[in-house]
Amino acid sequence: MEIFFFLIILIFSIIIHEIAHGYMAEWFGDPTARLAGRLTLNPVPHIDPLGSIILPALMLFGSGGTFAFGWAKPVPYNPYNLSNFKWGTVAVGLAGVMANLALAIIFGLMIRYSGSLGITDGAFTQMLATIVFLNIILAVFNMIPFPPLDGAKVLFAFLPIRYQYIHDYLEQNWLIFIVFVIFFAKYILLPISSFIFWLITGVGI
Repeated sequence: MEIFFFLIILIFSIIIHEIAHGYMAEWFGDPTARLAGRLTLNPVPHIDPLGSIILPALMLFGSGGTFAFGWAKPVPYNPYNLSNFKWGTVAVGLAGVMANLALAIIFGLMIRYSGSLGITDGAFTQMLATIVFLNIILAVFNMIPFPPLDGAKVLFAFLPIRYQYIHDYLEQNWLIFIVFVIFFAKYILLPISSFIFWLITGVGI
């Protein structure tokens, strides 16, 4: 039941991440996500069987329920429809990460001020902590500047076009990078995410 609950939180955190991309693209003039029916909390249009269910479940079982990340089907957008190509691309890239951080901050502050809010239920506090930590992991993971992650959209929006070949090479070899991140997650993602969790909640992991 704990793993099932963990997966539900993960799936909806990923969906909110993707919806944020779509709304930001529409803000800059691109309706592609809306026309594709992706600006919805209904998980069906968003779920990627491998990235949303199979891989997170395997990671949860393999880590004893302590770590997982995943992805949904990317929300489609056409950068050439954006009213400002450079800054629109940056904003769309950052939107998902900012949505996850916003969720982490909102629920994290509930933990930090749980006494003032009258939150005494340990199970409820644990649920809040799970929401916070998962969204922090998603934000940190997605800001790694490696295609197809959001960090790459931000980085290469600022780099001269002559460096596009680097983006293309990395994009073709992204599976190697994913394996690398999974293998070294304990030494990269978890320490950074744990530190941010402490900054928000005041509670160490």
